[in-house]
Amino acid sequence: MAQDPRCPCGTGETYSNCCGPLHSGRRPAATAEQLMRSRFSAFAVGDTAYLLETWHPRTRPDAVSLDEAQRWTRLDVLATTGGSPFHDTGTVEFRAHYRQHGKPGSMHENSSFVRENGRWRYLRAEPP
Repeated sequence: MAQDPRCPCGTGETYSNCCGPLHSGRRPAATAEQLMRSRFSAFAVGDTAYLLETWHPRTRPDAVSLDEAQRWTRLDVLATTGGSPFHDTGTVEFRAHYRQHGKPGSMHENSSFVRENGRWRYLRAEPP
């Protein structure tokens, strides 16, 4: 029996208890941070359908293509504003680490999220 791997989002939980249920549609993200973490995990596991589904229709691209040479390795959530189950907007500042062609790199971003019809959606990236 294969061991359930740790979730790429960095909570320490297993994938099947963390982002897996969000990716499969069994439950929605409860907070903006949870959606941010699940989107990072979607990049890590190559789930472009989830990325598109959780992108706000106003800013969503027609398609998402992932660079196969880039492997997302760690997520550090640096700060959050709003984004709780009691808010309709929120931001998550984070640093996402990756390896590309064997070299380490990172991306620092402040993402904006909105909640509509009870579901959190990624709106856009803003400078940190």
